[in-house]
Amino acid sequence: MKKLKRIYFLVPVLILFACSKDFLNRPPKDAIVDANFYKTDAQVLAGTALLYSKVWSDYNGRSAISIGDFRAGTSFSGYNDKDNVEFNTTANTTANGASWRSFFIVIGQSNLAIANINQYAGEGVSPQIKKMAIAEARFMRALAYRYLVMNWGEVPIIENNLTLLSDTTISRNTIPSVWRFITNEMIAAAEDLPETPVSPGRLTKWAAEGMLARFYLTRAGVGANGAGNRDQTYLDSAKYYAERVITKSGNVLLKNYADLFLFPYDNNAESLFSLQWVYAPNDWGASNASPSDLNYDSKMCNGDGWGGDKTASWWIMSKYEGMINYGDTLISGRTLDQRLKATFFMPGSFYPEITEKLPDGTTPKLIYPFNGTDNNFLCIKKYVTGRAADVGGQSATQNYGNDTYMMRLSEMYLIYAEATLGNAATTTDAKALDYFNAVHTRAGLPPYDKPLTADAIFNERIVEFAMEGMAWYDLVSLHYYNKAKAYSILNSQYRGLFFTSPDKMPDPTSWKCVKTSWVTFKYITANDGNFRIPIPAAEISQAPNLKKEAVDY
Repeated sequence: MKKLKRIYFLVPVLILFACSKDFLNRPPKDAIVDANFYKTDAQVLAGTALLYSKVWSDYNGRSAISIGDFRAGTSFSGYNDKDNVEFNTTANTTANGASWRSFFIVIGQSNLAIANINQYAGEGVSPQIKKMAIAEARFMRALAYRYLVMNWGEVPIIENNLTLLSDTTISRNTIPSVWRFITNEMIAAAEDLPETPVSPGRLTKWAAEGMLARFYLTRAGVGANGAGNRDQTYLDSAKYYAERVITKSGNVLLKNYADLFLFPYDNNAESLFSLQWVYAPNDWGASNASPSDLNYDSKMCNGDGWGGDKTASWWIMSKYEGMINYGDTLISGRTLDQRLKATFFMPGSFYPEITEKLPDGTTPKLIYPFNGTDNNFLCIKKYVTGRAADVGGQSATQNYGNDTYMMRLSEMYLIYAEATLGNAATTTDAKALDYFNAVHTRAGLPPYDKPLTADAIFNERIVEFAMEGMAWYDLVSLHYYNKAKAYSILNSQYRGLFFTSPDKMPDPTSWKCVKTSWVTFKYITANDGNFRIPIPAAEISQAPNLKKEAVDY
């Protein structure tokens, strides 16, 4: 696999820079594999620091929303990036190859970190730090493989880059064996990571146990072959780990949902694991460039407003409690759900944390405009922090310092509820309802007072994590044990343009959404032939063994 091998060793290691997140300081690129490096605890920690940012940069910019949200149908790009929106992703799609490579970058650099630490760590490195650093790399590698197996199915497991250099027979591994491998990796990481972070943002035991809750919930459906009950043992394991994180980690839900995305929100009490970005004018890979693709207009950011056609979907608008779907062409109503305004810009709504720089030089606080006659866009609010002036000067064009959530505590509450429900139609389990309502009522909604169902939990996850790259993986998890339902959800989603109008401007109390009459693309047809993303053609051409039957690892 020449392409993968090349990626592993050409990912640049970031140079040292000064920033507020001290652990992100990195060794110079000529020292990261030097036998004279890795001689102290500080050097070892510096050696794994890039696993929290740079190696995830392509995922953060290319894969997170395009696959996680566009493909799932929670949002779409009206005029660009249409392959995942329209389920037209092929083996030759450029973004497909970039996404595939983004995860193998993480794997390759994690392998390299493990090899370097084992080979070069000297006597000055404490056993605890050596063990923790290797656990960090194993955590990252396992997480990257979780994305790979859920998107491409059978993929090759690679633990040693050096072995790969001389191995021309590398082949794919079966889906169950990939899940077994990454679960074992995460168990090992949980054993070796500390209960409290050695510095803010570093991984802990609770981050790994949270991932185990996530892994086991999904893995429970893997053996059902698209139509069957989930494995009860794995459901019980998901419930076990979710409750441990809830009760033992010390993390808590933030009281106000919107605060999760108000600068500065990094490493808050709800975050279990986030990618660690910093505003770094002289270090491209250290900063978060994805807000540039989300900002909807150059006036409300740093001139990099390229997300003007990225919008909430019709489907997700119907998921907010109080937004009623009337027939096939109209959604109308008001919602108490605070997550809507915090996730998408709504016409007439006031966003005092963001200012606009207008042509006359004034900088008023933002009221999202209402424009258009038969279509407009409810652009993405999450991760949008505004202009440099709105964040104390800590941003610039394509250079933002706000972190990217990879796991929040609220997911543990919903995993516990879903694992408790398991294969039953409903549950009235008191703790499951309490945990579900902790998330539900935090959003400003009244308590859910009916038996919990799979649909209620699924819908809660969709609105809780919209635009956090999660929805597609919820559908893949469902597909493992109920393909028919996954296809039904996807194929019923209207993915075309629509027009949203407020009842008044500004400070509306309700909105009305009407489908645009002249659109030509409206629905996808998801099926066994296109649900899984095909392995990029360039990879297969360089590694023909990827076409062979997968083998157990």
